[in-house]
Amino acid sequence: MSQVGVRALRTAALLTSGALAVSVLAGCSSGDEGGGARAVPVDIAAAARADVADGGTLRWAVDALPATFNAFQADADAATARVAGAVLPALFTLDERGRPQPNPNYLESAEIIEREPRQVVRYRLNQQAVWSDGREIGAADFVAQWQALRGRDSAYWTARNAGYERIEKIERGADDLEVRVTFAKRYADWKSLFTPLYPKEVTGSPTAFNDGARTRLPKSAGPFRLKAVDAKAGTLTLVRDPRWWGEPAKLERLVLRAVPRDGRAKALTTKAVDVADVDASLAARVDRAVREGKAGAPGSPAPGSPAPGSPAPGSAAPGGPPPSGAASDGPAPAPAPDAKAPSDALKSWATAHGSDEAKAAAARAARLRDRRAAAAYEAEQQALRGYVVRRTLEPAFTQLALNGESGPLADERVRRAVARALDRRELARTVLAPVGLPAEPLGSHLALAGQDAYADSSGALGDQDTEEALSLLADAGFTPEGARASAAPKEGTKAGSEASGAPSKAPSGTPTGTAAGAGSESAAGSPAGAASPAAAPAASPRAGAGADATAVDVPSDEGLYIVGDPQPADDPWTGTYVLAPAPAAAVHSRLVLGQARAVTSALTAADTTTAADATTAADATTGADATTGGEATTGRSAAPAGSTEPGQAAEPAQPADDPKPAQAAQPAQPAQAARAAGDTELDTGTAAGDTPAPQQPKAQGGAPGAYAPAGTAAPSGQGKAPSPAAGAPVGPLGKDGQPLTLRFVLPSGPGSESLRAVGEKIVAMLDRVGVRTEVSKVPDASFFKDHIASGDYDLALYSWPGTAFPATDGRPIYAKPEPATDGSLLVEQNYTRVGTDHIDQLFERAAAELDEKAARDLVRQADARIWAAAGSIPLFQRPELVAVKKNVVNAGAFGFATPRYENIGFAAPKKK
Repeated sequence: MSQVGVRALRTAALLTSGALAVSVLAGCSSGDEGGGARAVPVDIAAAARADVADGGTLRWAVDALPATFNAFQADADAATARVAGAVLPALFTLDERGRPQPNPNYLESAEIIEREPRQVVRYRLNQQAVWSDGREIGAADFVAQWQALRGRDSAYWTARNAGYERIEKIERGADDLEVRVTFAKRYADWKSLFTPLYPKEVTGSPTAFNDGARTRLPKSAGPFRLKAVDAKAGTLTLVRDPRWWGEPAKLERLVLRAVPRDGRAKALTTKAVDVADVDASLAARVDRAVREGKAGAPGSPAPGSPAPGSPAPGSAAPGGPPPSGAASDGPAPAPAPDAKAPSDALKSWATAHGSDEAKAAAARAARLRDRRAAAAYEAEQQALRGYVVRRTLEPAFTQLALNGESGPLADERVRRAVARALDRRELARTVLAPVGLPAEPLGSHLALAGQDAYADSSGALGDQDTEEALSLLADAGFTPEGARASAAPKEGTKAGSEASGAPSKAPSGTPTGTAAGAGSESAAGSPAGAASPAAAPAASPRAGAGADATAVDVPSDEGLYIVGDPQPADDPWTGTYVLAPAPAAAVHSRLVLGQARAVTSALTAADTTTAADATTAADATTGADATTGGEATTGRSAAPAGSTEPGQAAEPAQPADDPKPAQAAQPAQPAQAARAAGDTELDTGTAAGDTPAPQQPKAQGGAPGAYAPAGTAAPSGQGKAPSPAAGAPVGPLGKDGQPLTLRFVLPSGPGSESLRAVGEKIVAMLDRVGVRTEVSKVPDASFFKDHIASGDYDLALYSWPGTAFPATDGRPIYAKPEPATDGSLLVEQNYTRVGTDHIDQLFERAAAELDEKAARDLVRQADARIWAAAGSIPLFQRPELVAVKKNVVNAGAFGFATPRYENIGFAAPKKK
């Protein structure tokens, strides 16, 4: 996607889930260049201009015609970006690694000429650059756009003003071709400004800006110009601009055609479009048609073979997940006749020509239907063989968002436990492997693989570790014993579907008992009506346990939880920033939990036939004597009751019948909060009689000092969590009789199948650590507005676009929410409601750092701390799959690269 599209659409374009898309790894250097990660190449059938035919009309499918031609308005979309990229100046374009490059069609040069006392950038414009009316592009256009976007005049309805508010003045330079921009505050991402650049006639007044550019563009300055918009036909036509001074466009016309995602298959089979983004299912159908064409496969199946679209032996059913290691061919494209063995075919012929007229008529009708279905299938296959699927990784990533405003996820230990329960590589494989792409999890919130700022900072949080997840949950007070006071689950209740009594979040103003986004589906698939999705019946195939739904949706009245950073008064940029509980408080908490578990164990033992049998069973299972508080033999070294270790006071042994609950041996100290800069492991304290607490994994390229603390090992005895090696899911966890249940919101619309498959796997992974989920499937139209933006969710899957300017574009997504004067929260785009002052400071420093290497280092430090806060967990880059006519060149899956519209066209016939 072009720079225009990436930056103009950050708010909502990718938040509804959307289609998922991808490509093939290609190299880039290691070290500072992309953190050692490999970039994925564009896939556009690149061809020299000499090999592109002159003329022709290319039809490009878009989701809808643009609502506005003003890329700086809130309802700008992908079609807006497409038009702007073809008809308006872009001072900088992006290469396939997302690096801004000066566009020689508009710039002779652009550079910082002064740094002190003010940053000054000088633009030297191409002397041929003119608007479509012949007027030169100049300083007046820069000034008008700055004044419209700097945020001081509320009459301008702008969606963003990032960077423009830092400008102090803009003036003409030595001549009309020179523009000097002076910044009041230094700005590292100055190359993001003035792309696209609008004529002063659009930005010079609020009326023109707000309304004038919504339906027309009075002037343009690109290889194409806007010719016509036909709302009834759903087409927008661009034609060559005769005033274009660069290399002339190869195409005579470029037509954007509105084709909804669920209509793309028909558009391809009827050859109504030449280029169209497609989902994985449709891409598989195109690939299959191409394979069959190369193999000379007939339209009708051979006798004894499966019918077209039918699953082969050992393969997945249409629409279902592919078998391990294989790509799915997707659902059946069209009805097709059943394959018949020769004996069945002979019997069918005999029936059709027999003496029983009724049976003969029915048989003839069935044979006619089969022939027609075979002909339709062959026609579809023939049409799809004219296309090829081009692939690359889209500059966007899918994340799991954890809403930290209230509820269990307000505790960072629970958020970290959720993150440590996830196998991100397996989740990436779910989406990327079926389309034949490398299944690599993403290691950064702020850069994508291959970008210079990319570094895998996931080590600041840690990889999948079931035992660590259980320890973190135990630290937060969620244990199997804590859930036992809840109602017993009904037989057949499945985890991940039925409500557990935990109230779901609802935006302010939602009536009690009614979930936002009515008409959504729960995990059971039943429509949500008057009842909350939390009360939907269970129908998930996952194993586990649930509880009766007794609670209704109520607005959250809990305060915002903010992950805190210590702020040294003398120097805010030094010191160690580790999110850890105070050691004394942590020890006290563990002792209290140990007492509670011991009481529960004693009560449980009293209900058994004999105390001796209970003790024997406990010893066999956990290797500990629950009645004396002895240490388990697994994971810790045992210390006999009453013995004294160096540095530890002796504890008197408790008699077996003593009503006072026994206390476990002194637990290990939690991870120390202090860490020297540059360390890659947590410093852990060790109490006598204990082995060291789990150490934090080393970071993979992350910033030092940004590690989330490891959880305390689960107490021994009856309360000890089962070993993950056992393979069985942990029973439900809870606190104070309330099971730990999280509401997981997923979109239900077409094109979200892959996202829902990822959600299913996440639910199963959380089941294994005792975290239950209530899955609410909601319509795409309400997914973002009624759930994500309003905070009506605990867990959610949605995507953010990548960016060439992470210091600017990443800040509002991860900024610490601030209270407004009316008591509400100003969250900007931070829909997880998790942030820290230190992260904000790192973004501000990165945005003002003019040394590119130093700015990248600050971005990486910010990313490591975002990982440690565990408000969002990047999973994978989305795949970009584009069906393109085989003779179309210089178009397809662009990835980060800005399309060169003047070079797009049809392959010229080869000379004989």
